[in-house]
Amino acid sequence: MKKFYSILFFLYLSMVYAKAQDINSLSLQDAVTEKPFSLENEVNQKALVLIFHSTSCPFVKMYEERIITIRARYQNQGIDFALVNSEPNPENQKASDLRKYVDESGLNMSYLMDVNQDWIKFFHITKIPEVVIITPSTNGLITAYRGAIDNNAQAAGSVTEKFLERAINQILKGEQPSPKQVRAVGCNVRSF
Repeated sequence: MKKFYSILFFLYLSMVYAKAQDINSLSLQDAVTEKPFSLENEVNQKALVLIFHSTSCPFVKMYEERIITIRARYQNQGIDFALVNSEPNPENQKASDLRKYVDESGLNMSYLMDVNQDWIKFFHITKIPEVVIITPSTNGLITAYRGAIDNNAQAAGSVTEKFLERAINQILKGEQPSPKQVRAVGCNVRSF
């Protein structure tokens, strides 16, 4: 009987934690500014694009110039950008190294450290790079789009579908992105 009540208590705590963990309460440390980065405080324009990133993923390297171009095109239109590094091993994710990487690569945006992979789990990210667009709504923050940047990681010149740009353009027009989700291609998320 004690075992039964223990299981019920554990389930209750799990449900309480799940309800407490909503999109408005998500926060991580920014390696660039060394300050907390809270979604509730940072999504104050039209949208925030989170780009799940890793300095060791070859697919990320293929996309970096496109990411820089997209950020430059939309940053003055109320669209903010941030990278999210979810390497599970803290030795691989030193703030000083990530700050140096942002400076040298020309990415010039916040680089959030998701060491416990809370955001990876919350947004159900399976590939690197994968993007999530967060927008404000009357009921708080919502995920407007999740998935691929475009349909050709290996050859920028052969891209025929620009999923991220289409979603941003739809948001700027006051529309909901369609499709709302596109399967991303890239490195598998490491959770060890």
